[in-house]
Amino acid sequence: MARPETNRSGEIEVFVRVVEAGSFSAAARALRMTPSAVSKLMARLEARLGARLISRSTRRLQLTPEGTAFYDSGMRILADLDAAEREAAAGAAPRGRLRVNSYVPFGQHRLMPLLPRFLERYPEISIEAVLTDSVIDLMEERADVAIRAGPLRESRLVARKLGQSRMVVVAAPAYLEARGTPRTPADLNRHNLLAFGFVRHIDGMPFLGGKGTSLMIPIAGNSTVSDGEAMRLTALAGAGIARLARWHVEPDIAAGRLVQLLEEFNPGDEEQTHAVYVGQGKHLPARVRAFLDFLAETVRI
Repeated sequence: MARPETNRSGEIEVFVRVVEAGSFSAAARALRMTPSAVSKLMARLEARLGARLISRSTRRLQLTPEGTAFYDSGMRILADLDAAEREAAAGAAPRGRLRVNSYVPFGQHRLMPLLPRFLERYPEISIEAVLTDSVIDLMEERADVAIRAGPLRESRLVARKLGQSRMVVVAAPAYLEARGTPRTPADLNRHNLLAFGFVRHIDGMPFLGGKGTSLMIPIAGNSTVSDGEAMRLTALAGAGIARLARWHVEPDIAAGRLVQLLEEFNPGDEEQTHAVYVGQGKHLPARVRAFLDFLAETVRI
C-alpha cells in the first residue's frame, strides 16, 4: 500500500505552536491534541529533517540554531498559506501587508509620492516601506519586493525592469565658482569627489579617453555618504562633485541648482532600476502582483 504523504503544513503549525506556547502540554491544549501526540509528531518531524529543532530540559524548551531558522521559515509559510486562503475566498482580491524595500533616491522621489494612489486603488493593502541603499536578503528581511539600482547579482530572484537612466557628473554653481570648472577628466584629480560608503560595481568615475579608449578616475575626497539622496544633497550644498543617475538630478539641472560636467567625455553608461522578488509570477500573492503591475504602469525612468 502506498505511504500517505506527510502533512508538512500541519507539522509546521504544531512546531510553531510548541515554540510559542513554550511546552508540549500547552501546545497540545491549544491544538486539542494529547501531549504524547505532539511529542511524537515533533520527533517524527526532527527525524524527517535529520536535525534537532528543540533542546528539551526539565524546565523549558530551547530552540537550536536549526530550530530558529525553521521557525522563521515556518512563520512565513503559514502567513503565505493564510494569505492564499483569504485571497481565494475573496476572489483573489489584493489584500494584506505588503513589505517593500527600495534604494533611497527611488523611494523618496518616486515610490513615496505614488503610494497614496496605490493605496487608494487597493484599500485592503497596507504598506510597510523601508528605504536603504544596502542590498538586503528578501527572505531574511521578509520583504515582498525590493527595488534596486544597478546590475543584479542574485539569480534566485525574479526581476522586473522599471527603467534605466544615463549617468552624469554634476556639481553646484557655488562649488565651481570656488574651485573652478573641470574641463577634462584629468582635472578631477584636483577636485573633491563625493564617494559612497559601500562597495559599488564601478570603483571610480569612468570617462571616454582619446582614440576610443576609456579611463577611470579614482574617487578621492573628504566626504563619504550612505546613499544616492545623501550624495545629491551634499552636491547641492556645494561640497563636491558627484556622479548620479540623470533622472535623480534632472530637476536640479533644469533649475540651475546643479551643473552637468564633462559631457563630451561621458561613456554613456546607464543605471538600470528593477523590482525584484522571490517566485514566479503565476504563484505571486495578489498584493505583490498588483504592486508590480502598478509600478510598471506608473514609473517612468
